[in-house]
Amino acid sequence: MPLALVTNDDGIDSAGLHTLVRAALDAGVDVIVAAPAEQASGASAALTAVRQDGRTVVEQRDLPGLDVPAWAVQAQPGHIVAAALNGWFDPRPDLVLSGINHGANVGRAILHSGTVGAALTAKISDTRALAVSLDVDLHPSGDRHWETAAGLVAPVLELLLESPDGTVLSLNVPDLPAAQVGPIRHARLARGGAVQTRVEEVRDGGVRLSEVEVPDAPEHDTDSALLDAGHPTLTELRSVDAHDSELVQKWLAGRG
Repeated sequence: MPLALVTNDDGIDSAGLHTLVRAALDAGVDVIVAAPAEQASGASAALTAVRQDGRTVVEQRDLPGLDVPAWAVQAQPGHIVAAALNGWFDPRPDLVLSGINHGANVGRAILHSGTVGAALTAKISDTRALAVSLDVDLHPSGDRHWETAAGLVAPVLELLLESPDGTVLSLNVPDLPAAQVGPIRHARLARGGAVQTRVEEVRDGGVRLSEVEVPDAPEHDTDSALLDAGHPTLTELRSVDAHDSELVQKWLAGRG
């Protein structure tokens, strides 16, 4: 039975994380949890952590209604995954599940996501990973449909476990009842993301930034557009890699 590390960037107390743990257990996966002790959204793949005597601060925790080993870590999700896959746990996790994120992770803006950053950090260690996100708006009201996302974890896990080592998948799910959700669609990344950063105020000694939802309609076959149309989207992501182009080669040849 595969062993999954479940983490996120919303913090160990988040409803999305607990839902993902239950979904993984229901899919027949063993689980250990190590997640930020506090909110760590926007951390990308940062490796920063709070340390005492040179050691990352870790506290073992009990999760409500869940009988799994769990640790609250004073660190970013990327740091947690790097530690988990490089000697912290024995046995070493076979895969990483990150989420369920409170908000979509779509478009090129996923570069900044701690949820996606955790999954891409797993790829560096040739470990399969899945990032799961629920398309909650910036100012949510009412109940969130975590179980809609949870219901898609098992079939996507089947695909992931049959894929080569280092495969990273990103699943985005509409915040709708399962009966109102369309079939999963493959999607390319939109140019931007569901949320963008804007400069709100410039003053001597500081700049104020705010997050705003993107007003423009995305291209029709992108993850943003398909998600808006009620489809869960599934995208395979690549980590840092060299681009096979002639740009640098031509430049160096010209200098010679």
